[in-house]
Amino acid sequence: MSTIKSFSVGDGDMFYINHNSDSFTIIDCCFDPTDDAILNEVCALSRRKGIQRFISTHPDDDHILGLELLDKKIGLVNFYCVRNAARKPDETESFKKYCSLRDSDKAFHIFAGCTRKWLNQGGDGRDAAGIEILWPNLDNENFKEALAAAAQGESPNNISPVIKYSVNKGATFLWMGDLKTEFMEAIEDVLNLPRVDILFAPHHGRDSGEIPESLLTGMSPKIIVIGEAPSEHLNYYQGYNTITQNSAGDIVFNCEDGKVHIFASYDYEVDYLDDEPQTLASFNYVGTLTL
Repeated sequence: MSTIKSFSVGDGDMFYINHNSDSFTIIDCCFDPTDDAILNEVCALSRRKGIQRFISTHPDDDHILGLELLDKKIGLVNFYCVRNAARKPDETESFKKYCSLRDSDKAFHIFAGCTRKWLNQGGDGRDAAGIEILWPNLDNENFKEALAAAAQGESPNNISPVIKYSVNKGATFLWMGDLKTEFMEAIEDVLNLPRVDILFAPHHGRDSGEIPESLLTGMSPKIIVIGEAPSEHLNYYQGYNTITQNSAGDIVFNCEDGKVHIFASYDYEVDYLDDEPQTLASFNYVGTLTL
């Protein structure tokens, strides 16, 4: 079974994928340095796997907070990010660690269609992790402009990659970092996105990251997960099935053949999922998505 967890970390993002293979993937991080719970959980799970990787969507602190602690605890040796020269007028310890990893021999710079052993290629007796990078196109002028802006100390939101994870005989998940609406509108004609089962709304579900309808129609997500921005800034994606993390807390997706069992740390209910006899310690069962 493959498990995806979306942590409730306030105005930030942090996910992991505990693959049904010898891989463990962390996508972004944002945790309180005084709270060891998240760090201990991630470290305990990652140590059981032969391959651990960290994928950074972009270097804003709400996506890299605590990176220096994570690296100290785990020892990150596979650091995935878009090749960039982003800088900040005020550099936090987390941003300094990001730059150190980004510019080191531990970094693998991702782009649309890139291949990597054990990320999306099997070998040496170990299966691929099922992760594909769908964006950026390094030749795209809009992306080049986003890179240049980040290098001048402006927002790095639009250097975010699009990440797809597919479970063998199971669900497809998609992350879009903090891509902004205007940027997605500029690239929608060249952004070929597949149908997905569970989509994590970009920019924490904010109106400023609303996904253009043409892209949503193409992806036809069965569930959109809306992040933890303040409620007055959220886009609730009317007409789509949603889970709002502000109300759900931590969310766990346990993936089996043809099904995703969904749990939340808060008492959370929806009316569009199947009801099965599923339990998870310290979590409330929300329902099962049958594919």
